[in-house]
Amino acid sequence: MANKPLSLLLASHPGPTAAVTVIATGLGIGLGYPPARLLVLAVAILLGQLSIGWSNDWLDAARDRSVLRADKPAARGDIPVHVVRASAFVAVATALLATVVLGWAALAAHAVAIAGGWAYNLGLKRTAFSFVPFAVSFGLLPAIATLGQEHPAWPAPWVLVAGALLGVAAHITNVLPDLADDARTGISGMPHRLGARRSGVLAFGCLAVATALVAFGPGLPVRPLLVAGLAIGLAAAVTGVVLVLRRSPTRLLMQLIMTCAIVDVAMLALAGQSITV
Repeated sequence: MANKPLSLLLASHPGPTAAVTVIATGLGIGLGYPPARLLVLAVAILLGQLSIGWSNDWLDAARDRSVLRADKPAARGDIPVHVVRASAFVAVATALLATVVLGWAALAAHAVAIAGGWAYNLGLKRTAFSFVPFAVSFGLLPAIATLGQEHPAWPAPWVLVAGALLGVAAHITNVLPDLADDARTGISGMPHRLGARRSGVLAFGCLAVATALVAFGPGLPVRPLLVAGLAIGLAAAVTGVVLVLRRSPTRLLMQLIMTCAIVDVAMLALAGQSITV
């Protein structure tokens, strides 16, 4: 018999969920959040990401079952779909309630970011605009952190752009391994229309530009730590392009993107760079 708590955890897309939570927590550390407020930020983001992951597995259960997705607990029958659905709604409600502690501006930004993830799951993934929810949600992630400070502030424009570019890269690399299964079930998002190679190159181009913005954003002093971060990001981008051109896409591509996003945030925090206007 399947372990239902473990199956529910696996249905939440734990890898991306954990990565986004770490990124938000890193932003909070860089902004000097007090420990209690940092914990609230981390929990709120975690719950929001859990809701997006669970809504994805709930809404896609029948489609995943039809293509025999072995990595989807709801599709395998390891956990009832109604449990995953209920968990998604509970998680989104508690995520928003937790964000209230950070202020109404942070709540508004987080609500839009979560709505972007749900909109993707509810149907935008089938359109040429499938990248938009990722661009919006990742672009707003730094805003949730900066607006959630005791003295709220908007992030600098280059920070929003870097986040949006990382979101587009994450979307593409998340979809690439599933192009064949998606085609069989009527999914035709932006990466499907561009094809694996072109969209893969686009993803790692977005990563390179985002990392360059983090290292050399307008008004930022040139610091060795940020140059090192840029080198890591560019190396990952080149590696990603080579993998896209030479072999079938795997989950390693998205892992590269999310790892570099965490590195970017760590570099900003360690270098003491201000990400607010």
